[in-house]
Amino acid sequence: MHWTHLTTEDQLNDLIASSHDKPKVIFKHSTRCSISRTALNRVEKLNNVEGVDFYFLDLLVHRPVSNKVAEVFNVHHESPQVLLIKSGECVYEESHLGISTDEILEQAKAN
Repeated sequence: MHWTHLTTEDQLNDLIASSHDKPKVIFKHSTRCSISRTALNRVEKLNNVEGVDFYFLDLLVHRPVSNKVAEVFNVHHESPQVLLIKSGECVYEESHLGISTDEILEQAKAN
């Protein structure tokens, strides 16, 4: 699994702009939460996923970026949380043990 670490609002803006060309997955992680670790382990089992970029957001270290993600995509802040961004919009959002790699892939490939 190759993660791009999401650490700035400028990077978030670039992610949104480039999501018109390729879907982006944002994984919001809390290092203080065992459920977050479990969900991260599930997502990290996705190997060699073509056509999707994966972004890792440590929400404890980068709280302002995490808050901006919630604001921009009009989603309630959760941890852990996965958002799938396509064409500048969040088309899939799930949290906690509801995070499913099958659903992430299915939604990423959907038109």
